[in-house]
Amino acid sequence: MNEPIRQLEPKILWNHFADLNAVPRPSKKEERVIAFIKAFGEGLKLDTYVDEVGNVIIKKAASAGMENRQTIVLQSHLDMVHQKNSDTTFDFDKQGIEMYVDGDWVRARGTTLGADNGIGVAAIMSLLSSTDIPHPAIEALFTIDEETGMTGALSLKGGLLAGKTMLNLDTEADNELTIGCAGGIDVTATGNYEQVKPNGNTAFTISVKGLTGGHSGADIHLGRANANKIMNRILLQLTRECSAGIASINGGSLRNAIPRESVAVVVVDRDMADKMKDTLTELAVFINEEYRVTDPNLTISAEVAAMPEQVMNTAFQNKLLRAIYTCPYGIYRMSPEISGLVQSSNNLARVLVADGAYSLQCLTRSSVDSEKTDLKDAISSAFELMDANIACAGSYPGWAPKPDAPIVKLMTNLYSELFNDHAHVNAVHAGLECGILGTNYPDIQMISFGPNINGAHSPDECAQISSVQKFWHYLLETLKRIPDNS
Repeated sequence: MNEPIRQLEPKILWNHFADLNAVPRPSKKEERVIAFIKAFGEGLKLDTYVDEVGNVIIKKAASAGMENRQTIVLQSHLDMVHQKNSDTTFDFDKQGIEMYVDGDWVRARGTTLGADNGIGVAAIMSLLSSTDIPHPAIEALFTIDEETGMTGALSLKGGLLAGKTMLNLDTEADNELTIGCAGGIDVTATGNYEQVKPNGNTAFTISVKGLTGGHSGADIHLGRANANKIMNRILLQLTRECSAGIASINGGSLRNAIPRESVAVVVVDRDMADKMKDTLTELAVFINEEYRVTDPNLTISAEVAAMPEQVMNTAFQNKLLRAIYTCPYGIYRMSPEISGLVQSSNNLARVLVADGAYSLQCLTRSSVDSEKTDLKDAISSAFELMDANIACAGSYPGWAPKPDAPIVKLMTNLYSELFNDHAHVNAVHAGLECGILGTNYPDIQMISFGPNINGAHSPDECAQISSVQKFWHYLLETLKRIPDNS
């Protein structure tokens, strides 16, 4: 099925990408891809090491004539975000990604593609397996669990890498050189609530679907709708207008993905059924108009459902809806120093309420650690008002930009030379592993770059073929220009 992908240029890279995408590799379940990369390195008879958490390091000596050049660390993460459309039947634990060529783009059939960060992994594999590409000594670092906690980077010990320059291949615009990123922390509110028998006698399933979604860091400034916030808005209105009782809410999936779908079951009195439909229709008109540019495929619907035996008690229901309403989503503050850069934000990623228990999950980001803490406290306070248990975990630091680093100057000048244009040197509001890796390797200079990848963390994810070719050429030329050890 993926044979057309293997015919794309550069064939060595696309073939490694196809091999990689045949291996299921969800975050937290990387055992198979770790074994795959380990076997790959050992099959090439290269020095291959797997650390205690599953990070894989493969070392390759310099090619002939480049023995005196500085050692370069090439870094990408092995895991990928697993998301699919609701009408797509696919088992991420068992199936490889099904890809196809669409003009100048490679896409997946109803699922995420895994170009984030599979193209970077495939590029490194290509360099490790090549016999005719000039390069300095390489230390390839393949980390795990970047997408749901960065535990691979957090657990990497010092002293394993000798290189003083790291190329992180995890940026998604081929005209950008990233030299800084935001840190993040997971905020989770959980608890239990009393259930009661419904007062009404007619049940409906309310659905919010078709949202654009996207990366909760890189796309947060685009103003896209959050399915959890829209559903909460609808439910609060239905409780006010129609005395609706809520049986369950299930919205969103991963912390680093803007929620695209939410489904809730509500109960109303039969005499209120028509009013509920009218209220929902009227509200849907407003919401669709508000998001007609960012989320043109947004749909809000109601269908008759089987009667649930129990719903939330009214007191808890009121607290829950108001706490979610209070929880911020989107931009919290823009950077006052770097034009156009989001400094702090929050993604209300997951809302799961059913059978007397609830879980509300956020990913809070900021390039300023003190502001990250402040935003975390604001979110926690909203949920503490409903007596929730608050857990904050997975905190990781940001990456402070160093625009004068030699690798930044080298790659900026080289970009102009190769493409007759200026690279955009920037910091991003997304979590890259560089800031974490710099904790145990403080003397290493880092830069991140990559090809054009659109729709990361959503089933719309696609990689541009011509851009992958540009990225590959840029990477090879960069390796040729790495200075000697003097």
